[in-house]
Amino acid sequence: MIRATHELHSRRRGRNFGLLLLLLAFVAIVFGMTIVKVGDGQDVLGTGMVSREAAE
Repeated sequence: MIRATHELHSRRRGRNFGLLLLLLAFVAIVFGMTIVKVGDGQDVLGTGMVSREAAE
């Protein structure tokens, strides 16, 4: 099996990797914003980290 690697394939792989990183960053930001919005100072995801206002 002959497998020739073309310069186009390496450029495409680099762009795909960059797009992957961009999408992962977007998902992380949306997830973080969701946790902050839903949490509202309460114990979120069982972390045990509760704000002082929610503890009182």
